[in-house]
Amino acid sequence: MNPKCGYIAIMADLTSDPLAWRAAKAPSLAELEVLAGEVFARLPQRFRDLAADVVIRVDDFPTDGVLDELSAETEFDLLGLFHGVGLPFRSESAAVQMPNMIWLYRRPILDYWAEHDETLGAIVKHVLVHEIGHHFGLSDSDMAAIEQAAGESEKAI
Repeated sequence: MNPKCGYIAIMADLTSDPLAWRAAKAPSLAELEVLAGEVFARLPQRFRDLAADVVIRVDDFPTDGVLDELSAETEFDLLGLFHGVGLPFRSESAAVQMPNMIWLYRRPILDYWAEHDETLGAIVKHVLVHEIGHHFGLSDSDMAAIEQAAGESEKAI
């Protein structure tokens, strides 16, 4: 069974039939990777072009090393991670550069989804866009300021 077709079909059924949840299962690593690919494909073309070389991977949890490095209290504290050198900081003179990578962590994302009133797709999109922001050289505080300004401009409309 094609994971993309199966998961999308199940999610469509869930929106039209509340009892369809009885047979629903959390998406697998492969299904969440397909969802991330679909989310990426729907981002604006210019955004995708600038992030075309970024490798997107899905894993259940961050490694112990990542958790230690970021001083995370639990393995559920991190929904995603950017690993690499942001575009503004890349050097053309570097002999070999590894590709920038974005990790999405399935179990923390699913846990967040269970606790919040957001769709899984919206959460994946938010995490993916946030990590791509690091690829563009933005810090967490830069992105928080952008999100706050966007929220304020939405209120004004």
